[in-house]
Amino acid sequence: MRTFIKRIIDPFIQFWFKKYYKKPRRFRYTDIEVLVYPEVFPPHFTFSTKILLNFIKELDLKEKTFLELGCGSGIISLFASSKGAKVTATDINKIALNALKEAKIKNHIEVDVLYSDLFENVSKQQFDFIFINPPYYPRTPKNVQEKAWFCGEEFEYFQRLFQQISKRSFNENIYMILSQDCNLKKIFTTLKKNNLTHICIHEKKVSGEKNYIYKIKKNEKL
Repeated sequence: MRTFIKRIIDPFIQFWFKKYYKKPRRFRYTDIEVLVYPEVFPPHFTFSTKILLNFIKELDLKEKTFLELGCGSGIISLFASSKGAKVTATDINKIALNALKEAKIKNHIEVDVLYSDLFENVSKQQFDFIFINPPYYPRTPKNVQEKAWFCGEEFEYFQRLFQQISKRSFNENIYMILSQDCNLKKIFTTLKKNNLTHICIHEKKVSGEKNYIYKIKKNEKL
């Protein structure tokens, strides 16, 4: 069964999808609301954002430092902050970052919003939690918007991500969500080449698609 994310690449569904997102759409989780612009990764009909939100809901984040790499709509960062975390939200999409700046004011929630390509502009500090909802389709993105979906023909996104994680000197709780629809073997081969290891800590099946949250660590016992 093809997943929704895969189906939207088909011409007909892609036409409908683009038509729906011709204007900004509101998205709400608990009492937090964000405005999602057409150029930003949409949480409405994709599963990963909601799965991560429900997972984070069970975590004790009070006074914890929290980094979201590639925040998109910002709903995850806002929710983490509402639970007491000290949050840094990054993205390379300036439209997404500007929308998050507006959303944090409207929701009266504090989030440090930062333009950064992965860890590039992130301060060299240890975070208690790092969350990543990565692009994983093997296609070269043509623009910033497509970088939310496509990781490059040779999975360049993951090559860079895992290289940067392996160079961090901290022992951090790093979580990444992936779908059965992506090339898990390719991703984890790249991960192992960078002296990293992974363990599945959460699995959720939605509309026939299995989604997994993995904990990423240095190649030591988890």
